Amino acid sequence: MRSYPKQNTPEFYEIRIEGHLDEERSHGLSGMSITLLPNGQTQITGYVVDQAALFGILIRIRDMGIPLISVMRTNNS
Repeated sequence: MRSYPKQNTPEFYEIRIEGHLDEERSHGLSGMSITLLPNGQTQITGYVVDQAALFGILIRIRDMGIPLISVMRTNNS
């Protein structure tokens, strides 16, 4: 069985969804930055403390019925 190191520090993520997310629906994504892109997508960025928190964000997006385009862990540069 493969062993993975426990994540000790938050990681920076960029999540893209289809459509522009309004302020009311972005309420459940506190701590994340919301950027409405000219191509009609929304970019959600910020630090996520662990995989459970990441999945929580993705579940909120799914529950709103918003198509998910991408999820990427990045360097905050």
